Amino acid sequence: MKANIHPIYHDDCEVTCACGNKFTTGSTLAKIDVEVCSKCHPFFTGQLKFVDIKGRIDKFKEKQAKGVTYKAAKAVKVADKKKKKDESKN
Repeated sequence: MKANIHPIYHDDCEVTCACGNKFTTGSTLAKIDVEVCSKCHPFFTGQLKFVDIKGRIDKFKEKQAKGVTYKAAKAVKVADKKKKKDESKN
């Protein structure tokens, strides 16, 4: 194996969150700045909320409804085409 190709590992890496929380961990970086941590993330604090800023959930539901109506219309169209084909054979 090649010598001296691995990065330096810091056992005392300081992680600083935007909320002010600080803790130490091991990393190849000496200092890490993060935006969220377990002290301020909604999943860990129990304040999880679904924020629908741009109507994404409604938009998704509309797409799903269009898909169902499209499949139903296509099934009717295929059935009519098959019926006409059977009638033309007789």
